[in-house]
Amino acid sequence: MSQESEYVPPKVWKWEKESGGQFASINRPIAGPTHDKALPVGKHPFQLYSLATPNGVKATVMFEELLALGHKDAEYDAWPIRIGDGEQFGSGFVEVNPNSKIPALMDHSTTPPTRVFESGSILLYLAEKFGEFLPSDPAGRTETLNWLFWQMGSAPYLGGGFGHFYAYAPIKIEYAIDRFTMEAKRQLDVLDRRLAQTRYVAGDDYTIADIAIWPWYGQLVLDSVYEAAEFLQAQEYEHVQRWAREIDTRLAVQRGRMVNRTFGEPEEQLHERHDASDFETRTQDKLEASK
Repeated sequence: MSQESEYVPPKVWKWEKESGGQFASINRPIAGPTHDKALPVGKHPFQLYSLATPNGVKATVMFEELLALGHKDAEYDAWPIRIGDGEQFGSGFVEVNPNSKIPALMDHSTTPPTRVFESGSILLYLAEKFGEFLPSDPAGRTETLNWLFWQMGSAPYLGGGFGHFYAYAPIKIEYAIDRFTMEAKRQLDVLDRRLAQTRYVAGDDYTIADIAIWPWYGQLVLDSVYEAAEFLQAQEYEHVQRWAREIDTRLAVQRGRMVNRTFGEPEEQLHERHDASDFETRTQDKLEASK
């Protein structure tokens, strides 16, 4: 505790060095592009620019779920945005998302094309466009949106808070880890109490609330993010565990986790996705990664 307690903030903060540990290169105090780079455009109306982080997985799972239901118009091209290389600061990406965060989506089926950014907005946009995974009755719709927005508001404490200080920060700060661990466990308890009452988060039906929450909290208790399940005593949250395992078996979820994945085991990666056959034939970058 001595190192952080000795720090005295200056009267005026200045950006004089990188901060953020493993992800220092993605942090800066200004917005806007750093370089000119146009985004690729494939053959489908939907063009997704993303990476298989928990936020990115939401969008790819949603597309794969829609395709599994037979919505052929939900075919999409998925292009990797390597945030560690700063590709989210290219001029083309910033035009789609001025906040320079993945995922970002362009819908070319509209005139002019519609840009959609923020993962929750993408889920809601696609749910409304295809009439799936969002109840039509006011009560069911509202409950689903309650949990969708709960995830959007809660996940920064889990990711940028707990995940960062537990797994990625260059030094371990007891105060920060304790503070965000307490909040992460409180959030898991919120979910566990809810899932003791219902099969899925918003009720009896699988919705965009589950698609939003599972990549963060489901993968957390399954030990697929941060390798913190033992630390958090994730086995205590039996209802979250049941829900997480059930969703993990869905083919669309398994496929969605692979799309734009450029890290981990080669067999779990599909850097680009342009057709359903890519999952069987594999893309060239994946073949090269497995050599």
